[in-house]
Amino acid sequence: MVWVKLFHSLSEAKDRLAESRPQLLEVSNVRICLVLRGDQLFAVSNKCTHNGESLSKGKVNFANEIVCPWHGYQFNLKTGREYQQRSSDLETFPIKIETDGVYIGI
Repeated sequence: MVWVKLFHSLSEAKDRLAESRPQLLEVSNVRICLVLRGDQLFAVSNKCTHNGESLSKGKVNFANEIVCPWHGYQFNLKTGREYQQRSSDLETFPIKIETDGVYIGI
């Protein structure tokens, strides 16, 4: 695993990302859906496992799930698990917040 620096600090991440709004991020040719929720960042594969739609076009619900904009499949942001187990789970990417920045593991 390679750790890639995304932001210089959590406060920079909060300034640049809208709360609970999925953001497309490409790191090392990997398309990632990044979501800020409070003081936490979540990163999952951007491609819905059901039909391939971009999850960064979706929304985040009250249950901390990313909802696919095509067919409403819901994936837990922490585990990647699809709510009703109708399709494969999403790949998740670890985020670590250090004193010198915010990193994602690829």
